[in-house]
Amino acid sequence: MAHSHDNHDTHDTLDVWSVEGRFQHLVYSPRGGVEGVLIDTDGVPTQFVFGRHDEGAASAFAGLQVGQALVIEGTEEGPSPKGKAAHTVYRFERLASVDGETPRHAGAGERIDGTVVRLNYARHGEANGVVLDTGDFVHTRPDGFERLGLKIGDAVRAEGRAQPLATGEGRVIEAARVNGRSMCAAGEG
Repeated sequence: MAHSHDNHDTHDTLDVWSVEGRFQHLVYSPRGGVEGVLIDTDGVPTQFVFGRHDEGAASAFAGLQVGQALVIEGTEEGPSPKGKAAHTVYRFERLASVDGETPRHAGAGERIDGTVVRLNYARHGEANGVVLDTGDFVHTRPDGFERLGLKIGDAVRAEGRAQPLATGEGRVIEAARVNGRSMCAAGEG
């Protein structure tokens, strides 16, 4: 069951679809990360692919059991230049419900307060966030970091989706707001 609803963001004319199905399994990237999920929609497999920088997406699906009823929102992916897809593929937008309930990871619920002790850098060397004295990593993306102009010693209050860091110490927070400023730039999905 997939149905479309209007997306009122002016920068994005893509239809966002709500797809109902049952959770099958996570889809792994070649590097061993999680890059998507596969659900069963009335016997038909449907794949949702996470954005490359959406670390929070995988955490929304952590701990789900096979067969749990999900409603996932996404935009349809165009045909791949690498050949025909085995099934319908959507770009993941959000997990709307699990067994009829709003998932606990949904929304920008977590808040972290701390002081900047060091900067963090993306693969290409540009600063993409800060590490706080709490041990937490606030991911702002490079453009967000540039707009904020944060430096060592600055006080930070970050709000967004959080999940544990791979080291087991501290959390990574996908910043939705930092010090009251929204991290969604115009033209970003």
